This record gives sequence, C-alpha cells and structure tokens, in this order.
Amino acid sequence: MGLGDKIKNAAEKAIGEAKEALGKLTNNSKLETEGKIDQGTAEAKHAAEDVKDTINDK
Repeated sequence: MGLGDKIKNAAEKAIGEAKEALGKLTNNSKLETEGKIDQGTAEAKHAAEDVKDTINDK
C-alpha cells in the first residue's frame, strides 16, 4: 500500500469516527450510520490494499 493510500484511508476512517460521534452527540442516527459506513469502507480498502501488497511481495 502506498503512503498516499494509507493517509487517505486513515483520513476517511477518522472522518467516519467524527461523523459517528457527532451523530451520537446530536441524536442523529443518519449521521451516525454514515460514520459507521465510512469507517467500514476505509477498513475494507485497507484490507484490499494489504492483499494486493501480499500478492505483489510473492
């Protein structure tokens, strides 16, 4: 995984965490759900990049 991808995924996850926290704080279930989805998307991208890295290393 390139450094740029790592930074992008970390930022996406952080934004998702912030959305989720703000959603909980304001009792906004839609925003909370969006945050959870953003975090899941970032984690999935990270996992896919790890698989690509493993394949490329072999």
